[in-house]
Amino acid sequence: MSDALGSARELVSDRVGDRAGEWDRAGRLPLDLLRDLGSAGVLCAQVPVKDGGLGLSSKENGELTAHLGALCGSTRSVATSQGMAAWVITRLGSRRQRTAFLPRLTGGELAAVAFSEPEAGSDLAAMATEIRRDGDDVVVSGEKVWITVGAYADLVVVFGRFGDGAAAVVVPTAAAGVVVERVEDPLGCRAAGHATVRLDSVRVPADHLLGAAGQSLSLLVTSALTYGRVSIAWGCVGILRSCREAAASHARSRTQSGKPLAEHQLVAEHLAELLVAEQVATRMCEHASTCWDDGSPDLVIASVLAKHVAATNAARGAASAVQVLGSAGARDGHPVARAYRDAKLMEIIEGSNEICRLLLAGAA
Repeated sequence: MSDALGSARELVSDRVGDRAGEWDRAGRLPLDLLRDLGSAGVLCAQVPVKDGGLGLSSKENGELTAHLGALCGSTRSVATSQGMAAWVITRLGSRRQRTAFLPRLTGGELAAVAFSEPEAGSDLAAMATEIRRDGDDVVVSGEKVWITVGAYADLVVVFGRFGDGAAAVVVPTAAAGVVVERVEDPLGCRAAGHATVRLDSVRVPADHLLGAAGQSLSLLVTSALTYGRVSIAWGCVGILRSCREAAASHARSRTQSGKPLAEHQLVAEHLAELLVAEQVATRMCEHASTCWDDGSPDLVIASVLAKHVAATNAARGAASAVQVLGSAGARDGHPVARAYRDAKLMEIIEGSNEICRLLLAGAA
């Protein structure tokens, strides 16, 4: 483990600890926590050191994401969003734009990435948000829904139509015409700041339009989603680790019919399946991160595979953990109850299970 990764893990353990249940029930994360983690480079740890990040590899960042995911799914969601925004700016922006925006993302400001719309969820080709040039400005109009971190964000990287192609533009939430409305009581990751973001002829300087403007929508979106899928997959590894540890601890300490639960064959089966699910998901994530670090052309499909396998395993694994703990794990705020809700959401975002299967079938 590198020194940077070790220090980041220690910071996360110290600042997050066992507070996730409290934040989940409140539906809010402390803003000072997020700004502190952001300023420490933890929320977008793959950003180079020269731009304020930790310069971690994808695999190192994955292990950090899994650690965070095991402690708090909502805070991990913020890291996924922040990292995705940083990656979009790195991948699509000019050198000047990277110099302008990346230090802000590693200096305490928070960012969201806006894809989904009321009529464009899995079918992002139906995206209707319009981005157009107007002299020295860019004008953005549209509505984005279920935007993770939207309620906390200082900046939103908005994807939309741009002439005959597509573009991404960095929009400050303080800009005139931006309205952010928090989604109250979401099923999972309740404190991640999900929001609807409405953009009513919002004007920003033209240099906020990232350099790849005019390219195909699918190309731009795939670039961003690849980071998000790898990050979510590692977060699901964290969910599985948390569930396995909670289930194993309970099964070894709880006695039923004169012997520990862990010695009952059907309970032991759940524990074995949790271990298998965690290990399989971990191997898929390691493969995807290796593809990322090596610049492999297989990265896109590896990210889909990792996300699909990890999310599916996390949902099933969390259900098994709740089953093992029984009533002990069936109360709001308990780690396995929270994992059960969070994991279900992971089967939907950044490509639902069904969309992932279609993409995998196309690569078969």
